[in-house]
Formats: sequence, C-alpha cells, structure tokens
Amino acid sequence: MSLKIMDGIRNCLIIIKLKRQQNKTATNVMKKLIIICLLLSVGWMCNAQSYTQKYNQYLNRTEFYDSQGNMVGYAKENTYLNRIEYYNSYGTLIKTENRNEYLDRTETKSPSGNIQSTRNNNRYLDREDIKDSYGNIIGYRKWNDYLSRYEVFNASETMVGYYKYNNYLDKREYYEQ
Repeated sequence: MSLKIMDGIRNCLIIIKLKRQQNKTATNVMKKLIIICLLLSVGWMCNAQSYTQKYNQYLNRTEFYDSQGNMVGYAKENTYLNRIEYYNSYGTLIKTENRNEYLDRTETKSPSGNIQSTRNNNRYLDREDIKDSYGNIIGYRKWNDYLSRYEVFNASETMVGYYKYNNYLDKREYYEQ
C-alpha cells in the first residue's frame, strides 16, 4: 500500500513539474508575442502618412491635413485671376500658382508676386521638373506605373515622398520617406 501511495505522490510531482514547464513555455510564447506586436506597431508608426488632401465640395477648395487630422491649410481656385491660391489654416495667403502658357510651365509665386519655383514637363526624361527662381533643378516628380503613385525626388535624386490616391477615403495622400 505504501508503494502505491509513493507512486501516486511521484506521479503528482511529475504532473506538477510538467504543468510548471508548460506555464513557463506559455509565458515565453506570450512574451515573444508581445515583443512582436510592439515591434510591428513601432514600424507602422514610423511609416505613417504626413499629409492628406481632400476636396471640400461645400467650400469649393482642397484642404490639407496632418497625420493627426488637423487642417494645416487649403487651396482655392481664383477664376478671376486664373490661379490657385494656397492659404494656411488661419486664412493667410502663402503662395499662388498659375500656368504660364507662353513659357509652358507652372509658376509658384510668393504673396508679393516674386517667383519662388517653376514646374515644367521634361518629355525627354518623362518627369515633371521643379526648379527654383534661378532655374536650378531642386527636385522632380515622376509617375510609377507599377505602384500607381507619383514619386517625389530631391535634387540629388533621392526619393523624399510620394502621392498615392486612396480609393476607400476618396482622397490623395502624401507620404514622406
């Protein structure tokens, strides 16, 4: 009888030991899962969008929002002066943009009327060049057929961001690199 009791106690100790090992394994799996979730969320936060633009049909303007949803500015077409005017969120004019048909380019001007930059199509390289007021190339935009987006490059040909259209939200989003 005492052998049966000893075997029962030994079996109970073995079962308790196995349960402890299972708990340690479950705890380790849980720790690994939490670490993976944290790493994925940090990676997702690092690749968050910078600006979003959406057309407001009630006010007839395009509004720009930051990643927290705060409006940082808007653009409105001035049909009287035949240009697009950009304002900050307080309604102060930042810049204007109009098409110069004679020089075949789009000019961006300061509120005082000085040319800040120009954009024109470069048919040879199949892109839109962005030049400063002196004519130096400061960047360009190019359509990527494979990814269906406009990619923005700086003067040293490094991609700094891209525009992508979001069909679900019906707006164009700008992502910085």
